Amino acid sequence: MTKIDYLSLSDAELAQLLQDDVPCGDLTTESSGIGGQAARLEFRARQDMVVCAIEEAARLFALSGATVELHAHSGQSASKNELMLEARGDAQVLHRVWKTAQVLVEWASGISTATAAIVKAAAPIAVACTRKNVPGTKAMSAKAVRSGGATMHRLGLSETLLLFAEHRLYLDEAPAATVARFKHAEPEKKLVVEVANTEDAIIWAQAGADVLQLEKLSPEVLADCRIALGRAGLHAMLAAAGGVRADNASAYVSAGADLLVTSAPYTAPPKDVQVTFCAG
Repeated sequence: MTKIDYLSLSDAELAQLLQDDVPCGDLTTESSGIGGQAARLEFRARQDMVVCAIEEAARLFALSGATVELHAHSGQSASKNELMLEARGDAQVLHRVWKTAQVLVEWASGISTATAAIVKAAAPIAVACTRKNVPGTKAMSAKAVRSGGATMHRLGLSETLLLFAEHRLYLDEAPAATVARFKHAEPEKKLVVEVANTEDAIIWAQAGADVLQLEKLSPEVLADCRIALGRAGLHAMLAAAGGVRADNASAYVSAGADLLVTSAPYTAPPKDVQVTFCAG
């Protein structure tokens, strides 16, 4: 996997995550009186995973005054029991940061691991993940997708052209005229048109669409579409979207897809990170 070691969240955003969990102090740890004692903790993979957000976890500890040593990076495959992070500092500080950092790594690593599984199944075809991430998690979700070896299909509505049937409902013109208008308005952008059947695919390929996004079509229908385009001498890129998972990715590749578009990683279960405390 590609090494991904940048921070997707600013210090202010990381501090807000901690503030959400510790709004008025850590009552249990403060009441225990263990503040001032030297402590150390470890983050280890409890299961095989593709790591993500370990840099953000390290920064959470560092912002709270702990000393951190990273043994992994986002995008790295970690095996069961592999050491990913060590933090040293005041026992009260480590307890305060512990769970926020752990949950962030577990959640993001769940996405990156699921993404990597689809990427592996789809090889050598590229995989792109949609913008259908949990609201408020876009930056970390995008990092997790990239850590898993995929790219982002769309980060939002501002940088891509994706023409849906819902848009076309209000267009009273020939498809070729629509494509020409889009290419005149945004000459540097590829025009992606979502289609629901082979007939629509032929129409929009003839009109000049760069990419045909086949929404929720089976591999068999995609294969028929690829054959029909070839017979018509048309060469638009075919992107399979909707319902693409690790267990069916290879079928779409065999059917002739040029790109797989998926939202599946965003609902993947978190991976499990073991946190162990030791005397300083």
